[in-house]
Amino acid sequence: MKYQLKIAFLFLLVVGLITGMSTPVQATSANIIVYGEQLTEDQRAEVRDILEITDSDAVEEYDVTGQDYADFINGNPDSNMYSSAKITLEESGAGLTVNIVTPDNITEVANEMYANALLTAGVENATVDVASPVAVTGHSALTGIYKAYDVEGEELDKERMELANEELNVATDLAEEDGVSQEKVSELLSEIKQMIADQDPATREDVQQIVEEQLENLEISLDEADRQRLVDLFDQMQDLNINFDQVRNQLEDIASTVRDQIDQLNLDEGFWDQVRDFFQSIGNFFRGLFN
Repeated sequence: MKYQLKIAFLFLLVVGLITGMSTPVQATSANIIVYGEQLTEDQRAEVRDILEITDSDAVEEYDVTGQDYADFINGNPDSNMYSSAKITLEESGAGLTVNIVTPDNITEVANEMYANALLTAGVENATVDVASPVAVTGHSALTGIYKAYDVEGEELDKERMELANEELNVATDLAEEDGVSQEKVSELLSEIKQMIADQDPATREDVQQIVEEQLENLEISLDEADRQRLVDLFDQMQDLNINFDQVRNQLEDIASTVRDQIDQLNLDEGFWDQVRDFFQSIGNFFRGLFN
């Protein structure tokens, strides 16, 4: 009898060890909010209202600091952090959704830019709401999201986080300095990632060919320096063996969303042409009265 009990105990112990080794790390809380360290108490209260946090006990709250910026992506530890984010962890397969709740105050980054960068960093299956009570570029929100995962037990690769930050820098620079719309930039990055997933380029030259093809397909004109920045970026992604095939559906969703936005913008351009013509006709009418 004692022998059978020992065998049963050893069996349960082995099963427990195997289960513990095979279970992936999961965050302990479903809802996390990360505040920019520089926010005042009044601004924090405003962020809670913006993000519709009615029960503080239902969320885990943290601050993101300049030191976090340095620790996660080698940023400047003296940086002022204002952007805040609410992260809701979803079930496996749910995908990644990003919402900028205060678009007027996030001046350089679009929803799809965040989504693209977060996929590069390895963030999946989450709903992310970004907000700021003051006008900011929006770059520091990434660090806040990384911290949320870190304190909740989800380990993200540091090199991928740094590369995702570089991706966001490239994206915003193309939009700000080269006059490419945020929608076009997001579509370009998503399409290149999809092509990399399809072709699995073996050399830098293969990566460059993919970049050049997508620039041509989307009719985006860049100078040689910016073309090389894109090639450098995606060549590094290949070096890190980032498997975009695993998030193909999300990349397709991002590309589809930005295409819809571009189509809408084209409609809006026609609308404003009609408005301009209308007011010109009114001006002509009044000029006719006095001639």
